[in-house]
Amino acid sequence: MTAPLAQSAAAQPTAAGVVLSAVETEPGWRAAAQRCAAVAAQFADAVDREARFPHEAFEALKRERLLSAMVPATFGGAGLSLADVGAICEILAQGCASTAMVYAMHQIQVACIEAHGSESAWQRQLLAQLAEHQWLLASATSEETIGGNMRTSACSVELDGEPGQQRFRVEKLAPTISYGAHADGILVTARRTAESAAADQVLIVALRAETQLEKRGGWDSMGMRGTCSEGFRLVATGLAEQILPTPFADIADQTMLPVSHTLWASVWTGVASDAVNRAKAFFRAQARAKPGSIPPAGLRLAEAVGLLQMMQARLSVAFDAARAAHHARHGGCQADAPLSAMLGFASDMNTLKTSVSNTALQVVQEVLMICGMAGYKNGTEYSVGRHLRDLYSAPLMINNDRIAQNTASLLLAQRPAAPGRA
Repeated sequence: MTAPLAQSAAAQPTAAGVVLSAVETEPGWRAAAQRCAAVAAQFADAVDREARFPHEAFEALKRERLLSAMVPATFGGAGLSLADVGAICEILAQGCASTAMVYAMHQIQVACIEAHGSESAWQRQLLAQLAEHQWLLASATSEETIGGNMRTSACSVELDGEPGQQRFRVEKLAPTISYGAHADGILVTARRTAESAAADQVLIVALRAETQLEKRGGWDSMGMRGTCSEGFRLVATGLAEQILPTPFADIADQTMLPVSHTLWASVWTGVASDAVNRAKAFFRAQARAKPGSIPPAGLRLAEAVGLLQMMQARLSVAFDAARAAHHARHGGCQADAPLSAMLGFASDMNTLKTSVSNTALQVVQEVLMICGMAGYKNGTEYSVGRHLRDLYSAPLMINNDRIAQNTASLLLAQRPAAPGRA
């Protein structure tokens, strides 16, 4: 993002007046994702080895206009559903997990702006320009004095100027901002004012042109090395309109967490799927070497395939639940939604994250046992070392122990919707 937004959305009747070649609907977007995944796979080992940003894959994603996949067609995007974007994440993950995770995190930010900022002229124009220029969005929700608890902040927004012409300033010490040095914009959490409680937060869209990033830590990690999740001192300024009007607590509950958990789970499912494909290829090679007999790895392969299918089924159910929750929220009064339903949805999203993150690791461990040394060694067609290292991040991205504690509290307050139903 080379400059602040130049025009307000009010200056344009709709963003649809701008002629843009948006991604086609199915199967066009799927074919586009597969082309990008092929590019990502070509450079995946180099990205992992050098711990560098997957530039080639993101150039392909920009060419295919997939960074605006979730932006509504009104603003020049493809207007794809959450499930469609999840499918793109899964496809990309079969080529490169880091590419898929960066893409997923970008779409999480897009979803937050679309759901909670599209009533603002500035935010509408942001969506239109994101679609036109294929901008990449990151987030800064963690903080050195707070840790990974994104629901509290130490830093605060400073406002200056007359009403209607106010500008903000925010300074944050972030232990990690994934791909922050490569992003065109960063969504930053902060306390509403210096006097606000730690949990009274807002979400700010900080543009690259008015954001300073001072690197404070590197990213020599076990896996997901291409996400470049380095530490920074962030100082951002801009217009007050860049602050989303919805409190961050609502953004997190209604959009950020469910979208994060479903898209992350899609990435992990894609990584596991690619590993299973390698196990199938190894199994077939064994079978061809000894015609008429079933290789001993067959039982483990059946187990791995079964686990993968459970992940895919769990993910499908989660997308259906997210769609239903979205329709309930936008089709009627949120206050009319039963408390038990809201608690149930929150606990479902939590268990999706914990179950899929753990099961993905199980799947790849089974694949490693199937492929043996051919899977253990790097540089073979059956290698799964990168898959395993990448997936060890899954239980740590919002630690599963913390999520389990939160889920236990939700389940304690939840009541069965019907006799015999959990």
